[in-house]
Amino acid sequence: MRLAEYTDYTLRVLMYCAAHPDRLITVAELAERHAVSKNHLMKIVNDLARQGLLETTRGRGGGLRLLLSPAEIRVGDVVRSCETDFRLVECFDRRTNTCSLTPTCRLKGVLNAALQAYFKELDAVTLAEITGPARSIRAPAAASSRARVAGAPVAAPVSRRRSA
Repeated sequence: MRLAEYTDYTLRVLMYCAAHPDRLITVAELAERHAVSKNHLMKIVNDLARQGLLETTRGRGGGLRLLLSPAEIRVGDVVRSCETDFRLVECFDRRTNTCSLTPTCRLKGVLNAALQAYFKELDAVTLAEITGPARSIRAPAAASSRARVAGAPVAAPVSRRRSA
């Protein structure tokens, strides 16, 4: 799964604003900083303002800033609001599904569980946790709970690739 550029830049706008809470940020500054067109960023900023995440001020001396505390903005909510399609495979949409394997296939369940785990991780992280001074990145929920139970550090995932 890959995030759309729109989602990527939406997260960048929010992160930049969270990293500079003491001042207004201009679209021109964002465009220069991220090498993105001002028109593209204006669409993102307007959407974020409509969602109640950004406060915008027009005119000379204007700009934008977060309307909410970074700790109140969950990354999962931002991703859901930006992305339009989470159908990982054809059978996720009953209206357009033509897969002949659907009646007996269990792949959809596996992929759906993976998608839910993906959002569980994104929902557990706020904008405050991904901006500001570098901190240790928290372990994924499942891995950290295994480590707490076992009392040992989390091991790196083991490759399941078969040798030829």
